[in-house]
Amino acid sequence: MKHLLTFLTLCCSLSLLAQTNVTVKGYVRDAANGETLIGATVYLDGTTKGTTTNEYGFYSLTVAPDTYTLVVTYLGYGEQRREVKLLGNLTADFNLGEAGSVLEEVLVTATEEDQNVSTVQMSVEQLDMSTIEKLPSLLGEVDVLRSIQLLPGVTSVGEGAAGFNVRGGSIDQNLVILDEAPVFNSSHLFGFFSVFNPDAVKGVKLYKGGIPARYGGRLSSILDVRMKEGNNQQFEMQGGIGTIFSRLSVEAPLVKDKSSFLLAGRRSYIDVLAAPFLNENLDGTKLNFYDLTLKTNYRFSDRDQIFLSGYLGRDVFSPGDDAGFSWGNATGTLRWNHLFTDKLFANLTAYYSDYDYAIDFGADPNEDAFNWDASIVNTSLKPEFSYFISPTNVLRFGGQIIHYRFEPANAVAVSQGDRIDISVNRQWALESGAFVEHEVTLFEKFKLNYGIRLSHFAYLGGRNAYTYGEPLREGLPRPLTGITTTERGETIKDWLNWEPRAALQYALTETSSVKASYQRTAQYIHLLSNTTASIPLDIWTPSTNNIDPQLADQVALGYFRNFRDNAFELSLETYYKSFDNLIDYIDGADLVLNEFVEGQVLVGTGRAYGTELQFKKTKGRASGWLSYTLARTERLVEGINNDEWYPTRFDQTHNFNLTGFYELNDRITLSATFVYNTGTPLTLANSGYYQLGYYVPNNAGDARNNFRIPDYHRLDVSLTLDPKKEKADRRWQGQWVFGIYNLYARRNPFTVYGQQADGRTAPGAAINTEAIKLSVVGSIVPSVSYNFTFK
Repeated sequence: MKHLLTFLTLCCSLSLLAQTNVTVKGYVRDAANGETLIGATVYLDGTTKGTTTNEYGFYSLTVAPDTYTLVVTYLGYGEQRREVKLLGNLTADFNLGEAGSVLEEVLVTATEEDQNVSTVQMSVEQLDMSTIEKLPSLLGEVDVLRSIQLLPGVTSVGEGAAGFNVRGGSIDQNLVILDEAPVFNSSHLFGFFSVFNPDAVKGVKLYKGGIPARYGGRLSSILDVRMKEGNNQQFEMQGGIGTIFSRLSVEAPLVKDKSSFLLAGRRSYIDVLAAPFLNENLDGTKLNFYDLTLKTNYRFSDRDQIFLSGYLGRDVFSPGDDAGFSWGNATGTLRWNHLFTDKLFANLTAYYSDYDYAIDFGADPNEDAFNWDASIVNTSLKPEFSYFISPTNVLRFGGQIIHYRFEPANAVAVSQGDRIDISVNRQWALESGAFVEHEVTLFEKFKLNYGIRLSHFAYLGGRNAYTYGEPLREGLPRPLTGITTTERGETIKDWLNWEPRAALQYALTETSSVKASYQRTAQYIHLLSNTTASIPLDIWTPSTNNIDPQLADQVALGYFRNFRDNAFELSLETYYKSFDNLIDYIDGADLVLNEFVEGQVLVGTGRAYGTELQFKKTKGRASGWLSYTLARTERLVEGINNDEWYPTRFDQTHNFNLTGFYELNDRITLSATFVYNTGTPLTLANSGYYQLGYYVPNNAGDARNNFRIPDYHRLDVSLTLDPKKEKADRRWQGQWVFGIYNLYARRNPFTVYGQQADGRTAPGAAINTEAIKLSVVGSIVPSVSYNFTFK
């Protein structure tokens, strides 16, 4: 703490040296709807002084008093120039209008044109909704999570799998946040669609490495999804009618220029369309999802604005009246932006997040039934401050406190009227952190962002605490050796971790640079799952006296280059990541409804390393990107694979994606994506033996993930038909999207399993065995959807 105070004092002293300077600050917004523009470039013409707007569209520049021309640019919008006499502090807001000459182009980035070269950030991917909406998609539905899987370093274990993997991390090592609130299950319909309504999303940013110190809680990545604020200029309605669901959003000003709201909803109707084709046994089947997104804001003054946003979504699956299964997320976020001075910007966030699922079986709950519900609930308070010392010197600091409540299972079974409670007790935890982060340009060509995060986690009492001994032999659960009763709020065990972060950029030329980064991250909550892909029934647990926090260290080095007036972008990154305290399980582990699950947990280490290449064309009628990743992800766990390194279930050696857009004319956009990746590993029997006339498969050597699924590849295409330009002044604007998913009907296997003929085989006869490939999508999937806007 002494060093932290010294660091803050030094940074504040730097600001005193420039106290005779003046500051110009303000917000940059979209003139059409009042939405703030994130990452807009603001600079003083004829100088090297400039900056970009933050996540709330705010900028601050401190310079010597003089008369300047202030220039504001944002890709896809017209440039604005304003002469300002900076004799004292000044507020200058800008409202940018869309540039007509750029409207015909698909934008594959929405940040300043040379940001990939000029900024200190690396291993960061950003997609604008205008790009995501043009991508070919399953059943014609725009999807945020599927779009990021086209980026280097991002993979999935298979088609329809929930979640995603980043640089060797498991799916629970990604922090997915919607307006700051974490989303613990980000998928609808078992992984085919994401929970994010495209009509409500402003932008998506993925941190794969070089994660700033202001973020914490996960090892591998941060997916930051920002919602629209709502049109504060006029009423606007958007929607779409698709093959599988329809959506509708409404946004309008409450007080013009000061307050607005956004309300967006979706509902699928697979079960309604399928009902006429189901037999009597499946009559009454329900398979649908819905979500509702709300956001409102109010600007009290140039210095104060509040935002209130919320999300509610649910999936329902019921094969009949006697059984039901549902799961969903609920989040709420309250944020307050306050400008203390022209240089000190603050954001205070309070959020609530709840993920839960429920299972019900039985026609008569009093005779024969089974009911189970579980959840993870967390609430948080998060103050953050940005101090703009100068255009090349920014200090950020703040903290966060999170309270967790884990409910693994509230479960009751009823058999012939007898009620049996098989619930697993609740758990509580408290996580807190403080950070300081400094971004500075040391020399003309050298930029540095460095900081540190101090995180603390306490596993709290209120239930029994268990201790376990060593297993009787390798592969068996650890025996229970002690039970301790704890009081609510008592600290059973706690941890304190320093998480240093650093990133640097050196400009080789005006169009090229090299970057490097280092990060240490700590994760205190864990997903208990031994399935191939995440399922809604997976259980979250805190670090306990038997499960230590996971830790990871990552270093990365990259080269970045732009060509032909920033029309082409090239990036090449290589990374190495090491993991500690990773969770695995004994063979045959029972993770469900198990009060003593900690005794079946194994702990190991991991490593991931690879190289990522990305080449973009960002301008012109033809645009798109190519990405290729060469990587390896491995684990080492005592008691598994003979104590040797083995590939993880989501290891993919080669991952290649090609995405392209072409503006055929003013109305028609063609787009296509081609995906290829190496098959993921899995464990299969490699030998067998006879037992009483039956053939018993056997995994000789107890190798983990000893085979690979066949390679995956797929081509998707789409055509977008926009309204005629001469009808652009009409209030109703319609758009048609025609698509084909899996154009050449590739039967990509999700998994492979062994099977043999039923019954006993005669002695001496051959055993009929075969490997079965299970495909989730094995044919062409055409789609058509209609999108509309009404103003």
